[in-house]
Amino acid sequence: MKTKTILIRPIYTEKMANLQETQNKYAFQVNKHANKIEIKEAIEKKFEVKVKDVHTMNIRGKKRQQMTRQGRFIGRRADWKKAVVTLEADYKLDLFDNA
Repeated sequence: MKTKTILIRPIYTEKMANLQETQNKYAFQVNKHANKIEIKEAIEKKFEVKVKDVHTMNIRGKKRQQMTRQGRFIGRRADWKKAVVTLEADYKLDLFDNA
């Protein structure tokens, strides 16, 4: 897979902000078919850092329902994959450098 197709977007929440400061961990939404080795290589190539560890998890899409005039409409959000990456002690990521 190409690096562009592996990393979709960074995930920045209050919990991840705390993990970035304390444990040097960063989260990304990644392609569902990417493995840990491809994710590690993509992050090292894109951000020029050394990755110590990669944890992945598959997130199931939530069920949603909506009431309309014709009745109830039931659907689902898409399934996706999250990767939590631990960097070596000397490295940091600046996700908002162009902001």
